[in-house]
Amino acid sequence: MSTGPGADSAPAPTTHDSPPAPEPRKSSMFSSLKVRNYRLYFLGQVVSNTGTWMQRIAQDWLVLSLTGSATAVGITTALQFLPMLLFGLYGGVLVDRLPKRRTLLVTQSSMALTGIALAVLTLTGHVAVWHVYLAAFAVGLATVVDNPARQSFVSEMVNPDQLQNAVSLNSANFQSARLIGPAVAGLMITGVGTGWAFLANGLSFVAPIAGLLLMRTRELYDVQRAPRGKGQLREGLRYVAGRPELIWTIVLAGFVSTFGFNFPVYLSAFADDVFDAGAGSYSLFNTLMAVGSLAGALLAARRGTARMRVLVVGAVAFGVMEIVAAFVPSLWLFALLMAPIGMFGMTVNVTANSSIQMSTDPSMRGRVMALYMMVFMGGAPLGAPIAGWITDAYGVRAGLAVGGAITATAAVVIALVLARVGGLRLSVGWDQGRPRARFVPREEREEQLATAA
Repeated sequence: MSTGPGADSAPAPTTHDSPPAPEPRKSSMFSSLKVRNYRLYFLGQVVSNTGTWMQRIAQDWLVLSLTGSATAVGITTALQFLPMLLFGLYGGVLVDRLPKRRTLLVTQSSMALTGIALAVLTLTGHVAVWHVYLAAFAVGLATVVDNPARQSFVSEMVNPDQLQNAVSLNSANFQSARLIGPAVAGLMITGVGTGWAFLANGLSFVAPIAGLLLMRTRELYDVQRAPRGKGQLREGLRYVAGRPELIWTIVLAGFVSTFGFNFPVYLSAFADDVFDAGAGSYSLFNTLMAVGSLAGALLAARRGTARMRVLVVGAVAFGVMEIVAAFVPSLWLFALLMAPIGMFGMTVNVTANSSIQMSTDPSMRGRVMALYMMVFMGGAPLGAPIAGWITDAYGVRAGLAVGGAITATAAVVIALVLARVGGLRLSVGWDQGRPRARFVPREEREEQLATAA
């Protein structure tokens, strides 16, 4: 499969045998849904993502009910994300070797069985907290392979021009489920109990499995799989290290995740300590942020390409909005700022994801996406204790402001590094009476100076 066009500052790799990449074009917001295989995949994920959010809420509530300990809830979350931190890169190696559609059938089926097993234990009254721990760890192990497989499989369903649109719609899909799943879980837990929420999640995997089985394999884009061999993990790391547009995009995503995305720490403290408003406000903050994230994903779907300047501007805006939110005096103004913060955060996520996929050789995509997801998902567990320490020592306003400042500064520094590596320099001028700053080739700037002289 052709790797497709890349962003301006992140060109896609080419080979001597591949035809010239087509020029990127602006797409409609839902253009990739015209592709039958992707449409089946998308609809299956709508159902499955909703079930996943239901299980997350039910899982935490069950552990709290069994133990009365917030620490036990934290252990459950840690066990679910620990396999990705420990084995994420090895999962990427496997994904590059294996056929992704068949791999997804296995991983999705295993997660369905885990949900059903937890449902049976809960409904029969035999569930213990170690069962939940084991289920969380099992889901985490499946995610090690499932996550990079799902990320890289998108490029086999749509053509290169539609890749960013498809990645963006995946994010919109996830954010929609984030709005619906917890609400449905709350009603189900209150009405019939946590066991039925687990059962609903287990059965929800029928939709993506059916979608994968109904796909027309002849319409999938062929991707050369990596042969089995030694040193493939090191090969993937060397590949990323030798591509500045990949390594610095991953580094920026890591800074955003580690220092900017610690909202469970910040939002609960703002609701309880700063505004003295209770759980209702905490829920409102999260809902508005999810709405903003959904809007950001849909706007990204409307853009036809993933440009590095969009990534950098989005990260800077995300950091600046956090700094502003840290010092607003009103609860309602703080709540309203959650929407743009969610939108810019999702812009960073989607743009980084799609630019990495578009700039990576297909045979390396599983390993590269595994590294990206490991850095992005692993940032929160590392950053949360730091955010908590700053919040305890200096207050939540300082914690949020520091996180935003580090994120914005990292974006600016990485933009300058990429500009230097790419032989670019900053050009400041006026365009139709408005100030404009952009990066231009050094040769172009030198020619301008020579002409002026």
